[in-house]
Amino acid sequence: MKQRFKTAFILSAGLGRRLSPLTNECPKPLIEIKGRPIITYAMDHLLEIGIKRFIINIHHLSEVFFKKFPERNWRGVPIVFRYEPVLLETGGGLKNIEDLLSEDEAILCYNGDILSNIPLQKLILAHEEKRPDITLALRSKGPLLNIEINERQEVCDIRNTLGNRGIKQCQFTGIYAVETSFLSHLKKGEVESIINAMVRRIIEKPGSIRGILIDEGQWQEIGSIETYNQLIGKQDWK
Repeated sequence: MKQRFKTAFILSAGLGRRLSPLTNECPKPLIEIKGRPIITYAMDHLLEIGIKRFIINIHHLSEVFFKKFPERNWRGVPIVFRYEPVLLETGGGLKNIEDLLSEDEAILCYNGDILSNIPLQKLILAHEEKRPDITLALRSKGPLLNIEINERQEVCDIRNTLGNRGIKQCQFTGIYAVETSFLSHLKKGEVESIINAMVRRIIEKPGSIRGILIDEGQWQEIGSIETYNQLIGKQDWK
């Protein structure tokens, strides 16, 4: 199988208000755990599946990223930073990197505020089997079970927006595979979340957003000071 997943987009432009005051002088993805920035755990995770390029969107305290990665690479893999003068949210940020992508590739999107070691190859294989617009990596348990999937593993509702109950409610990990063709459904310069964009596609084309349950490995969103303090005390994130 041709390797179409060569680029990973790590979303890192958020303001990180929930981790204030830690984020007053440092973007959330650059806060350190075990002596290294959170984002480097994501990059190492992505390197395991052969990612050849990182694209990182930045906004809040963007200059800190340039200081942390002065050579614009991580372990020899190039980093392309895409600055957003206006915060575009997750969907708008994805549209904003469209010119950096080729038509025949798919990309892995990865929120910059999570720690995980789930087997990403399972996500890639699930996506390549059907090649929908997007395939979400999901968990059976988590703090927000707001993704509904049906018996065909299609996402049929998100946050109960459509009132379409599936057979299982799941946790979205913030890791997902995206066809570059999906970006044609987003508007350049528009501030929009990826969630809203996915709901719109579910309405327009049912089955275009799919999910794969991956309960192996660990996953943790760093969404609060309490969670951060718990993680820095753990010994199993290396």
